[in-house]
Amino acid sequence: MDAKEVVLAFWQRMDMNDFFGATEWLGDGFECTWPQSGEVVQGAWNYAMINIHYPSFGPWQFKIENLLVQGDQVVTNVFISDGVQQARAITFSTVHKGKIVKQLEYWPESFMAPPWRSQWIYRSGQQAAEVLPPIERAHCISTDR
Repeated sequence: MDAKEVVLAFWQRMDMNDFFGATEWLGDGFECTWPQSGEVVQGAWNYAMINIHYPSFGPWQFKIENLLVQGDQVVTNVFISDGVQQARAITFSTVHKGKIVKQLEYWPESFMAPPWRSQWIYRSGQQAAEVLPPIERAHCISTDR
């Protein structure tokens, strides 16, 4: 399988909420970096456990909105939702011998557009009033109690 097929297969398993199955596409020594929080996840098992225990209101859906490939590098823009919470992940995956060995994930949060620039922009499908604040962990259903 080429790099694109590997990353697509990984996201397909994530969309099935088969987080251990997704690790099939992660290589030995897999490492995932989250620059915004300064965390590094080492190993496929740790990556699966974080996803299994992440608080949610229902099954997660992962929709790839953009995918770019250059050699063994794959960049994805993924929309993620559990029906209540919504997020976006921008991921940079490095594939080696049919497995993702490194992944750099950015999780940007939505924000209200500042009024000062309103004369130079228009709003895409989402209105300012529809941007919701992040949901606090304490309000989420989870199995890690």
